[in-house]
Formats: sequence, structure tokens, C-alpha cells
Amino acid sequence: MIALPERAPGGLIAAITLLFACAYGASLVWLAKPDGRVVLGDALHHYVQLRSAVFDRDLKFTNEYLRIYGPGAGQDSETEWIVKTNATGHIRNLMPVGPAVLWSPLFLLATAGVWIANLFGAGYPLDGYGRLFQATAGFSGVIAAGLGAWFAYLAAASLTSRRAAIWATLAIWLASSAVYYSVVSPTYSHAASMLTVSGFWLAFIRTRDRQDLRRYAMLGALAGLAALMRWQDAILLGVPLWEAVRARTGGIAGTAARGIAAVAAAALAFAPQSIVWQRLYGHPLTIPQGSAFMKWGSPALWRILVSDNHGLFSWTPVLLLAAAGVVLLVRANRQIGIPAAAFLVASWYVNASVADWWGGEAFGARRFVACFPVFVLGTAMLFERWSDRPRLLAAATIAFVALNGLLLVQYQTFMHGLRTVAPYPNGFYGLYLARFVVPVDLVRRWLVR
Repeated sequence: MIALPERAPGGLIAAITLLFACAYGASLVWLAKPDGRVVLGDALHHYVQLRSAVFDRDLKFTNEYLRIYGPGAGQDSETEWIVKTNATGHIRNLMPVGPAVLWSPLFLLATAGVWIANLFGAGYPLDGYGRLFQATAGFSGVIAAGLGAWFAYLAAASLTSRRAAIWATLAIWLASSAVYYSVVSPTYSHAASMLTVSGFWLAFIRTRDRQDLRRYAMLGALAGLAALMRWQDAILLGVPLWEAVRARTGGIAGTAARGIAAVAAAALAFAPQSIVWQRLYGHPLTIPQGSAFMKWGSPALWRILVSDNHGLFSWTPVLLLAAAGVVLLVRANRQIGIPAAAFLVASWYVNASVADWWGGEAFGARRFVACFPVFVLGTAMLFERWSDRPRLLAAATIAFVALNGLLLVQYQTFMHGLRTVAPYPNGFYGLYLARFVVPVDLVRRWLVR
């Protein structure tokens, strides 16, 4: 059993992804919202972009928001923005367009399926609002997260043994915030970010011996795709630019050509977002939330790591192993380790500079999910030192996964309204001890009923 993960890593990741898809599908039935909604929170703003583009062939979202929010929408202070158009005749949308693009294959497949079914009298509304249509976003996210885990594994396995790589992938996937956005809230952009950022690092590592323009164009395009999913991931473009300078081949002209290839490809991949921004705001590049959204001069660098308010290490201590492993990566392979560490530090600074650095009602430090493949690389480097002790790798992974699973049960219990049973994960008791008590109280509550 201990050797199973390394014997069939792809099969194991596929099985976990399938399990997540089944769990997500079951939740849509057993925990169905009375208003029929599936996409909630940030995901709604991605979804209206997709629905409007496919069914209305425009980017005017007022009708989508009014329909989904229901009666009273647009008539109070919280939703009045729905009916307020700007100089371009559009309303705001603060979320990236990338997830909508990623979801489009399953969404279009569902649309075609409903159209065909209706030819035979099914009578399902072909309007893009039904639960079937909305569910395609969630299933697309589950698949994206699974592929992201697979790509991260392949990247790690290019540098370490299969054993270290697969146990590291499982540890970071299942013992961090990534698991929440792989199965509980896969409609958020973090699953999409897992896929694109992991794809970037896999391509970077697999092609590290090449210095041709095609490689730089590919890396630039992958960085642009990652930025399309989450704008912060644009910092990935710094990796091929750093590599172009480090390579020192072809002189100044060669360096410039490689850099231009990367930037041009990134801009092309990011073009859908620029087009949307141009249509909505009249500018191809902007910060929709406004300049106050980023506090570059006063980042919460310490708090975002250790605060009980969604701190990176306080909520997900397995990432302490990952951070230590990145140091080992820098020492073992500077060509990969330095840009990986730089990306991690840059992500830390950017995330700490956001006005709500804690990420709202997130499960942990959710914005660091973009660092998933780098965390896997670091953990794999650390696990490689223990690769001759598979039982230790298994025990460490299982322990961290169990701790995270207990916290997830506590968090979900609180979020579903049982707040007398489960406290919110903050403070010493709420974050570190309550997770062991909540399952017992849930069982006791069930037995009493």
C-alpha cells in the first residue's frame, strides 16, 4: 500500500480527481441551494461573463445579475451597482475572464446537449441559467485542479524520484488550501490557477536546456494564460525574462529577442482580458477594484504568514516543509531554484499588499494556491532526502492531510450554520484545538437526533 502511489501516480491522481468530481456532484444534490444557484461569491462574476458571451453575445451583465440574484436585486446599497452603467454603457465586473474561458468547453457541451435533448421533448430551459449549466463551472474546476496536480507531479518528478514527487504532490494538494478549491469551491479561480501555473513550471523545467525563441514564446504564452486566470500570476513572466538574461547566449541581440518573444506571446495570451477591459472600462489595462485595492507601501508580510486570520503557515503548516525544501532546491539547482524562490517571494509580497490580505471568508491563505507547483517542488526536494524511508513519507503526509481534513470539517460545519458546534478557526483554541472536538460533537449531535 505504501508503494502504491509511486507505482501508479497518474492513476492515483485521476482517482482522486474522480472522487472529487463525485463528491462535488453529490453536494449539488444533497446540499442544493433553494434558489437553484450553484455559482456563488467570486465565481458568479466569472460565470456571468461566460453566460453573457454565449447567449447574449455581449458583455452587458445586468440581466444576468438580476436573474441570478433574484427579486430586489439592484434596489439596495449592496447591489445597486448592478444597474449603474459607466461611460462605456457597461457595469463593472471585478473578476478575470480566464475562468470563463476555461469553463467554456463543458458549458458549450452542456448547451449542445440540452438543445439536442429538447428536440426530443425534454423541455429543459435553454437559457444558460439552469443548475446544469452552472454545474459545468464546478466540474471544469475539479478537472483543472486534477490536471494541475498531475502537472506539478511531473515537474517534481523531473528533478526527484517518483516516490518523493508523488508524496509531495499528495501532501501539498490534500493538506493545504488547494484541496478546498479542488472539491468544495472549484468554481473559484484558484483551480484554474493551479492548472496554468503548474503547466508553466512543467514546461520551464522540461525545456531548461533550450534557449530557442520558440521556448521563450511558449513560456511567455503560458505566463499570459496564468495571468488570464488570476492577474497576480503575471509575475510568472519574470521567469523567462530572468532566464533570457541568465543564458548569455547571442549577446545583447539574443537576449532582447528572447525577451521580446516572451512578452509578445504573453500579451497575445492575455488579449481576451484586455479586450474585456477595453469594452467595460475603455482601457486595455486597469485595476477594476481601484488603486486602493493594492497597498504596495504597507504589505502585511508577517501577518499573512502567521496570523490566525488565514495565515499561510498557521492554517497550513505543511507549507513550512515546502518553504524549507525551496531552500534546498536553490542549493541543488540554481537555474530552477532561484526563479522558483523569486516567484514565491514575489507572490508573498503581492498577496500581502492586497487590502484584504486575508482573502475574505477563505479556507486558509487562498491566494497562495497559485504557488502550488513551487510548494510541490520544494516538498519533493525535502522528501527526496527521506526517499529510502517510504513509511516516514507516508506517515508525514497522512498526518498533515488528517490535520487539514479535520480543520476542513470544522470550517465547513461553521460555514453551514452550526456555529454552536464549530467555532470559526481563529484564536488558539479555534484554530489549533477545536478541530479535534468538532467531529465528536457532530457525532454526539447525530446520535441524539
